[in-house]
Amino acid sequence: MNKKTTLVVLCAALCLGAFPARSQTAPAPAPEAAPSYSWVLTPAFASQYMFRGSRLSGPSFEPTLEFDSGSFALGVWANYPLKDKVPGQSDPEYDVYGSYTATINDALSVVPAFTWYNYPRADKSAGFYKMTFEPCVSLNYTVSGIKLTPKFCYDMVLKGPTYELTATTAVPLKDAGTELDFTATIGTFKWTDAIEDASPSYKNYGNYWLLGVAVPYQVTKNGKLTVGLAYTKGSDNFFKQGSFPKFENAGAVGRGVVTVSYAITF
Repeated sequence: MNKKTTLVVLCAALCLGAFPARSQTAPAPAPEAAPSYSWVLTPAFASQYMFRGSRLSGPSFEPTLEFDSGSFALGVWANYPLKDKVPGQSDPEYDVYGSYTATINDALSVVPAFTWYNYPRADKSAGFYKMTFEPCVSLNYTVSGIKLTPKFCYDMVLKGPTYELTATTAVPLKDAGTELDFTATIGTFKWTDAIEDASPSYKNYGNYWLLGVAVPYQVTKNGKLTVGLAYTKGSDNFFKQGSFPKFENAGAVGRGVVTVSYAITF
């Protein structure tokens, strides 16, 4: 499952205003302004932890806590493997992320963002990093009900870029009070320092894609249940050290992923 890859973002609108006085001696008080920020807590379960086409764990608990204020978002996503942890992968993983959405017009916006990946129990003696940092920039362009999101990221520790294109669209199911949210993603990456303290350095590069659909349901005013189903796969994923022959990344596989999440806004 592409890790940073989804997620629920809800923003409260800032409404300011005052009603005219109803009495010259006792004016009616102005209504309280709506909060200009919100918190979203999203406990979630995933049947597989897939990241850019590589399987990092089996069933996992993946909670998120996000703070939203206008165009800003800042959050923490975590992964706790419950079963079938891939040897060497971190347990747990904590990712701090942030973004700012700059709206150009009704169809176009620019989103600079970052993700700070943290692996507190990573085995450094086996070449795993304790942390990496990845700034990104993406465009959101909507045409005929389809949102296209090209994205460029560069990992400052792994020393390499990721290029990704995502398309999303929603099909209303009015009678059921919900919709079908479709997602398609294709991406490629090339990191030149994929293993810590290796000399000569290890490259890791590959491709990946994902097709998925999700069904959100508003359970309460502040609570939304979402069930998702996706298939994602990594391909042409190799490691290469110096002039030695390349070898295939055994973790780059194809897997179906079921996700269940419940977003609570407060």
